[in-house]
Amino acid sequence: MEHETVMIACAHGTNNAEGQRRISQLRADIALLRPGLTVLEAYVDVQEPALPEVVAGLAAHVHAVVVPLLLTVGFHVQVDIADAVASRSNTWAAAPLGPDPRLAKLLDERIGTLPAGWGIVLAAAGSSRPEAAEPIEVLAADLAVRRPERILAAYGASARPTVPDAVAQLQAGGAAGVAVASYLLAPGYFHDQLSLAGADRVAPPLLPSKLLAELALEHFDAALLRNVAP
Repeated sequence: MEHETVMIACAHGTNNAEGQRRISQLRADIALLRPGLTVLEAYVDVQEPALPEVVAGLAAHVHAVVVPLLLTVGFHVQVDIADAVASRSNTWAAAPLGPDPRLAKLLDERIGTLPAGWGIVLAAAGSSRPEAAEPIEVLAADLAVRRPERILAAYGASARPTVPDAVAQLQAGGAAGVAVASYLLAPGYFHDQLSLAGADRVAPPLLPSKLLAELALEHFDAALLRNVAP
């Protein structure tokens, strides 16, 4: 039987109904951009179906690329997704959706125009993996090229500085106001926490955006190119 290649679009998972809707729409956008591609749903936490179950349920003739609907390399990519991919032949992992210089443009659009003298906190979810922080600093530098404000990278969990600490640092440094740029895909627990950080404004998360669907397909294609002989 000739093999079929499918995408497993694997998200973190959330209890937030609007967050669930936006991730589902991202999968639908991916499918619209690539007619004929089967895009399967999977999660590493909170929601079902769990990624290991989706991988285990694939037919023998199916090749699969797991595309992390995540914005950084961290535990879920390096452990959860890596373990699921290793459990089955002809199954590969793509890179997560970010960071990417094009996301700096999207963040810039989400922030919009700010009053003079404000500062910006670039808020990422955070990871216990130290290598996850470096790309966020690079993204902050990419955003700084587009913006006149001082920009600090900060994290919701497992890394320093925290978002409230970065907000306080900008305020102590004389910022007239502080906006938080949400480097998160969709509403959920971490985005809710941003409103408690003491900032004057919180930008919306990245979804909805066609760019994220385009990035998912780029990373899907790159994983196939790396792993499947032409």
